[in-house]
Amino acid sequence: MRKSPDCVSVFILLYSIAEIRKGGFFRMNITVYLGANEGSDTSFRQAVEELGRWIGESGHALVYGGSKSGLMGALAAGAEVTGVEPEFFISESFQMEGLTELIVTKDIPERRTKMIELGDAFIAFPGGTGTLEEVSEVMSKLALKQIDAPCVLYNLNGYYEGLKALLKHMVEMGLSTEEKQKKVYFAENLGDIKAILGAEK
Repeated sequence: MRKSPDCVSVFILLYSIAEIRKGGFFRMNITVYLGANEGSDTSFRQAVEELGRWIGESGHALVYGGSKSGLMGALAAGAEVTGVEPEFFISESFQMEGLTELIVTKDIPERRTKMIELGDAFIAFPGGTGTLEEVSEVMSKLALKQIDAPCVLYNLNGYYEGLKALLKHMVEMGLSTEEKQKKVYFAENLGDIKAILGAEK
């Protein structure tokens, strides 16, 4: 028969959580979207390794697409890493070895849903159309108030300047509002990401 926790145990647990929050740290599952290719900018790999290392060393957990290819493979260096891969990628042996957890979905839409469900914060590193599709769904859910979490576009070397201009243009044309986009941030470097997520905790 399963025992219920006693009052002292519950108090200790709640006190520990309060102390962690008081100390300025709140552990997050950080979902990162990025490309399975390396890209032509050699600074991408260094920056993504730095991002993955910071997530792990800071005590947060990484959620990502689970692949060993390109920038995705370079990212997965944290202490706790959950990969989310559709079945057809598994059959092609694209999955990263040594993950803390590998979640297999039936298709890409289910993968996107699961990665959003798992995330407390979202970061879009430079990537292709798949990355754009994923982060667009996050921004749409924020606009509809279906989720409440920071969504950071890592504007490394100006990569997302075009998207930043488009979002501003949507507001100017009356097709979006600043309120709907208030949880969408653009970060120029890892320091900006740390500041944004630190302010959101």
